[in-house]
Amino acid sequence: MTNPTATLLISCLDRRGLVAKFANFIYSNGGNIIHADQHTDFAAGLFLTRIEWQLDGFNLPREFIAPAFNAIAQPLDAKWELHFSDTLPRIAIWVSRQDHCLFDLIWRQRAKEFIAEIPLIISNHSSLKVVAEQFGIDYKHISITKENKLEQEIQQLELLREYKIDLVVLAKYMQIVSANFINQFPQIINIHHSFLPAFVGANPYHRAFERGVKIIGATAHYATADLDAGPIIEQDVVRVSHRDEVEDLVRKGKDLERVVLARAVRSHLQNRVLVYGNRTVVFE
Repeated sequence: MTNPTATLLISCLDRRGLVAKFANFIYSNGGNIIHADQHTDFAAGLFLTRIEWQLDGFNLPREFIAPAFNAIAQPLDAKWELHFSDTLPRIAIWVSRQDHCLFDLIWRQRAKEFIAEIPLIISNHSSLKVVAEQFGIDYKHISITKENKLEQEIQQLELLREYKIDLVVLAKYMQIVSANFINQFPQIINIHHSFLPAFVGANPYHRAFERGVKIIGATAHYATADLDAGPIIEQDVVRVSHRDEVEDLVRKGKDLERVVLARAVRSHLQNRVLVYGNRTVVFE
């Protein structure tokens, strides 16, 4: 899409007339809605919606859209976000030693499968620096131990500010991000195998093989203070045959992690994910 658009993500208590109220805000200002989706969570009593419209011909300048919409949202006690399609997000990818998700994200970004910049890679190991050099991306090696974790997280936060990062992707970053860090920078997507919590710790594929599992999977979610328990964005599974060896499980697992993480990152970058509580609505 060449024409820039604006997108509102809105959640509020469900009541009559919300669709008309939000649509009329755009219509009354000369906007043309091109995508609109909604969901009502009856158990939570919440109305959730995503509305995208063209900015060409819209009567309000960009800087006036947020305060104008807030006049509507505030009486509804609504939570909302406003995004513009031509804003280029900046991603920092965090890795340890595994490179499959890192390569996949860089390739998809270079192929324009999602529109973003990747100016920074952070790792607790130096082994993947060659990948960063290959693609001209800055690489920062920050070793993490129990003794220096707090100090090193301060350095990581400084780098995120320096590089003006909008989203951190934990692409098999094998360290726990502290609650203090997440409170200061909550826009973090993580990927893990879906054996959790049944096969936590080292060598989960070996342990799954020993149990004779029939499916393996992957989960992408937002990071929270509770390890691997944040709001889920994307999941998928694949069948496992009795003929598969441990190496086959690892290969299938890596394939899934690549695809699931890419879907989650793309949905986030396209402003299709609305978080409420510990759940998400992902608008297609």
